[in-house]
Amino acid sequence: MSNDAISSRPAKPRVTRPQWRLAVLSGMASYLDSGIIVSSGLSLGLWQSRFHLSSWGLGALSAALTFSIAAGSLVGGRLADRFGRKRVYGIDILVYAVGAALLVFAPNSAFLFAGMIIGGLAAGADLPTSLAMVSEHSPRSVRGRLIGATQTMWVVGITAAIVIGFGTSTLGYLSAQLLFAHLAVVALVSWVLRNRMQLSPVLEEAERGGGGEGIDARALRRLGAKPILVPLLATGGFYLAWNLAANTMGQYGTYFLTTVSGASQTLATGMGLAGLPIGLVCSLAFVRLADTPWRDRLFYVCAVLQVLAFAVAAATGGAVISAMVFFLLLYNVVNQFAGEANYKIWSQEAFPEELRATTQGLTYGLSRALCGLAGLATPTLMAASGSAVLWITTACVAVSGLIGVWVVRSIAPQGQSTAASAAAAVLQKEAI
Repeated sequence: MSNDAISSRPAKPRVTRPQWRLAVLSGMASYLDSGIIVSSGLSLGLWQSRFHLSSWGLGALSAALTFSIAAGSLVGGRLADRFGRKRVYGIDILVYAVGAALLVFAPNSAFLFAGMIIGGLAAGADLPTSLAMVSEHSPRSVRGRLIGATQTMWVVGITAAIVIGFGTSTLGYLSAQLLFAHLAVVALVSWVLRNRMQLSPVLEEAERGGGGEGIDARALRRLGAKPILVPLLATGGFYLAWNLAANTMGQYGTYFLTTVSGASQTLATGMGLAGLPIGLVCSLAFVRLADTPWRDRLFYVCAVLQVLAFAVAAATGGAVISAMVFFLLLYNVVNQFAGEANYKIWSQEAFPEELRATTQGLTYGLSRALCGLAGLATPTLMAASGSAVLWITTACVAVSGLIGVWVVRSIAPQGQSTAASAAAAVLQKEAI
């Protein structure tokens, strides 16, 4: 090949340092979201001993967090589109810090509930807002990488919480306080950096002018229009089906391994820890491939492998440790390429700018709420039949895969904006 041919090849778009900074600071929404979920799970036993909570009280605490995140997503996305994303983006993370601080210094269980609710509402509101900020302030050619980077921060948040919890496990109640003190400090630092961040003057001007009634108020009434409703149902259906399986294993995976599989607490925890670096490496690989045709190609392959992973575990009823090890290792690889990261990108590509935070807030919030309801019944179902739980989760990832194929082929194919363009045309017609 000649040098001329090589030099004429189009260069791959590069992500600038300010764009990476925006992605990382926006990714703190995912970091703090996963951090509060995992930290609360690690702290339940310590809270029970400290405040003499019943099993129902612990369940109520977990439910309060889940439903608060859901409510925050539903309301926060709409507030961001309605009053300006940068304004909400610069406030909600400070509210999160207040909730985390309450969990550090809680003198009684009432303060625990207050901290969980405040922290959950802020975490839920920050996710659709921060993703819309990344999408709005980055070119389409690098948007997949930047959105994918926010998902990597989710894995980093889980890792940080587990490492801190493991390292302070001999300190008793102080361990719980250190977990949430870490989240409060990270939230405060992120709040300062977010408010010091300089965006493009043109985009900042658009941000200041985007919070009026105008098209934004009318846009909300157009959610029922087919070009908007179909992508909304598709992305929401994918995330709900996938998250029902992911949330079950994330919230009750260790419990399942110890009660159904017969693993010791040490082995069960070790299996979870072993999967984290694998998930982190694969998440970073997804970031590199997110703006290439490999994103969609890998989705097809990994969606099938994800079903296979769950099916192997279900076929053994979860009673064979080696099968569960295979399941967890394969799942940690493939879910990075056929899971939440895809949903985040599709949610930015399938909708016009005016509705991105609102639509993702709806799908994310409703999914979290329904997963919370499902979680209430999961321990009882596990006690009756661990195999049934695994077959149900297998069916969930199969459904998510089928919906995902539809999204990839018709709603948000890589490098195209078919659905978003059609939806934008509906909004433009409404504005005339």
